[in-house]
Amino acid sequence: MADQHAAAAVQPEHMEPAQTQAEAPRTTGTAIVITSGKGGVGKTTSTANIGAALAARGRSVCLVDADVGLRNLDVVLGLENRVQHHFLDVIEQKCALEDALVQDKRVPSMVLLPAAQTREKDDVRTEDMAALIEDLRKRYDYVLIDSPAGIEMGFKNAVVGAQRAIVVTTPEVSAVRDADRVVGLLPKGIEAQLIVNRLRPQLVRRGKMLSVAQVDEILRLPLLGVIPDEPEVVIATNRGEPLSLKEGSTTGEAYRRAVARLEGEPVEIEDYSAEPGGLLSRLAAWIGGRR
Repeated sequence: MADQHAAAAVQPEHMEPAQTQAEAPRTTGTAIVITSGKGGVGKTTSTANIGAALAARGRSVCLVDADVGLRNLDVVLGLENRVQHHFLDVIEQKCALEDALVQDKRVPSMVLLPAAQTREKDDVRTEDMAALIEDLRKRYDYVLIDSPAGIEMGFKNAVVGAQRAIVVTTPEVSAVRDADRVVGLLPKGIEAQLIVNRLRPQLVRRGKMLSVAQVDEILRLPLLGVIPDEPEVVIATNRGEPLSLKEGSTTGEAYRRAVARLEGEPVEIEDYSAEPGGLLSRLAAWIGGRR
């Protein structure tokens, strides 16, 4: 009898545990709103380039055009002919999310969720937008939200599901002032960083454009990147080709460095204030010409 009780107390050697190695759940992605106080500072171009650079690093990326009625992100990406649906169709259950996503034609890990072009910003309920962004965060490493300019309903919908913000400004007094107002309206808890776009060092040296230091003194945000103003930006935008995918592009390299900093890498920000025609440059050219 004692032997029977002892046997009952011993567990079978080959008993399978209920769950030996549970699959680790997918880490929820990060939603980043890319915003500015003023239109025309390169916010949408920055969204496209940052997204493309992240995707080129192997990250899964969804770009959300939140500018209802004035969508442009599809054009900047060269995807306008592929748009069939928009995110309001998804919210209103007129189509599945997968049917509205547009696959990028260069990097397979990046998709676009377009905005509606013939609807109004007030057609989007904030709670619906928040639910949509939360769903996308479960699917992608990064969700980049291209916010409309201004601080009305479109801005509120763009920031509602974000954990981080990238504020884009040009080094002009009016643009910096409007950016400062937007920073003050960001929800508490959002980590904001700054991109100074379209910097022209020659104008800074002449005192006709704010320097990066002056912009930083006003906005007091961690500097993510400085993007120089070059003619190739307009050409690439018209062609729907993000420069961050182009090797040898100064602007593309600036965006790639900004993305490296976004991911926590200790990358220095390029100093575009050095004068290319300075004494050392002329001396090097003179020595090279004599060889």
